Amino acid sequence: MSEKRLQEFLETVRSDLDRTVNFWVKHSHDTVNGGFFNCIDKDGKIYDETKHVWLQARQVWMYARLYKEMKRFQKPEILEAAIKGAEFLQKFARNPEIYRCYFALTKEGKPVKIQRTIFSECFYLMAMSELGIVTGKQSYKKEALMMMDKIMHWVMEDDTEIGRQSLEGAPLHSSLAVPMMMMGIISQIETMDNSLSNKYSKATDWAVAEVFKHVKRDGTAVLENVGLDGSELEGSGGRLMTPGHAIEAGWFLLDLASRKNKTELAETAIQTFMINPYNYGWDKQYGGLYYFLDVDGWSPAQLEWDLKLWWPHNEAMISFLMAYKHTKDVKHLDIFAQIFDYSYSHFVDKEQGEWYGYLDREGKVKIRSKGGVWKGCFHVPRALMMCEQMLEAMNK
Repeated sequence: MSEKRLQEFLETVRSDLDRTVNFWVKHSHDTVNGGFFNCIDKDGKIYDETKHVWLQARQVWMYARLYKEMKRFQKPEILEAAIKGAEFLQKFARNPEIYRCYFALTKEGKPVKIQRTIFSECFYLMAMSELGIVTGKQSYKKEALMMMDKIMHWVMEDDTEIGRQSLEGAPLHSSLAVPMMMMGIISQIETMDNSLSNKYSKATDWAVAEVFKHVKRDGTAVLENVGLDGSELEGSGGRLMTPGHAIEAGWFLLDLASRKNKTELAETAIQTFMINPYNYGWDKQYGGLYYFLDVDGWSPAQLEWDLKLWWPHNEAMISFLMAYKHTKDVKHLDIFAQIFDYSYSHFVDKEQGEWYGYLDREGKVKIRSKGGVWKGCFHVPRALMMCEQMLEAMNK
């Protein structure tokens, strides 16, 4: 039955993408100070003027990617907003002395907070790279490559500048987020300049190997944190699973396998990183993907463990539609349909646009805002854009 719904899927995500982009264009642009407001209530009202750099950079990337790949978004106001957003980032988000990026800024651009991670810098790189592709300006591309060199140094050589304190009782560990992010930014840089593939081939191999360290229990579980040698860690942190994160890693790996023609990697991406996490992550009683789970069945330490968040469902839509496109196996499209139906009956606000981000276990809206510290113009429009592109190809 799901194969008969391809046109329905296409029409739905296309109209949803239009509503979503319109929501951010209408409500998020700071025409006085530059950049974007990201703390936005369900009706578009701004409830906090703090600007979070992850989301500033993601919105620049999203606008630039939409402008580049979707004809109906090739509008001057989209490109102009991306450029102004990038100017705000260049002026205020990055410390020019050490190349670290802040996590949060005032609406005028004054620093509020910095994290001891690489993620603000990674999203900054993505923004500059994508805008460099769209505008052809070498200054943006140069900025992206300079940041890439710094991130590579921090991740693979010396993370002293990150400022993370090492404590005697804290085990050294590998977080799934870091090699996933490395895969993402390498792919982004290669999109900007395919001749750089050879330069970053070893880093790609390293990132894939690091991601695979998180596969445990004979391939049945993907753990969020493992030891540097891939061993399981003690305690709740070592038992933590994030189904949405594993599923997202799945489409990262499948995309890489498709581009590099790696059949075995594609099979592992689908079975180990998509199907297995979906099977243990889907709430059989109320539907939707759990946020966190404990591999041994204990209650997760995270109080929000049973919430249903927007982004795992966005990533799952991408993953299973990509798996269907790659294999033509209808069981992947059936899973996509299940996630699609749950999402469009729970998350989506068809009247005012965008998705609610946080539902309780039963699927009721728990937080009414459309944007906040973690949710901005990224996961929803990226998923809708990618799904529309894949569905268009399938419907031809």
